[in-house]
Amino acid sequence: MNRKQEFTITIYTENAIGLINRIALLFFKMKINIDSINAGPTEVSDIQRFTIVVVDTDDTIRKLAYLLEKQVDVLKVYYYTNEELIWQEMALYKVPTKIMASKTKGIQILREYKISILVIRKDYTVFEVTGHRDEINELMEVLKPLGLEEFSISSRIGLSKNRHELHQFMGK
Repeated sequence: MNRKQEFTITIYTENAIGLINRIALLFFKMKINIDSINAGPTEVSDIQRFTIVVVDTDDTIRKLAYLLEKQVDVLKVYYYTNEELIWQEMALYKVPTKIMASKTKGIQILREYKISILVIRKDYTVFEVTGHRDEINELMEVLKPLGLEEFSISSRIGLSKNRHELHQFMGK
């Protein structure tokens, strides 16, 4: 049986207007929900990288990758399980400063979650944590009863563990 699991799809494209719409339409037609999407430049000029996280079966993702590669302006598509990828997400948390000023609770949270403080104001503190989604969500649950005021999480970014895929594809 082909079970559903989390995949990260990396799509290398030319920087073309409207391409994101065509990519999203394929996901819609195949009834695949996008959990996370990130787009940005690569180390090769004029080539964009889309990083998209989905949960589906291997067969469905293989078919999606094939259809994506048929799109004009799409250069190459790769997909990975979490074990085949080095990946991270980043989150920002805003909490009352009094929480972080509390010697016991504040220091414990700083140490346990490897927090980077970005802003300290009289009434609030903003800090950043980088990690996997479950770690980020765990910290959010710890902070809720302490007065978490705001929370924002980025989309996933990742690199293949085994290949220099873009360079291999381009023959470099």
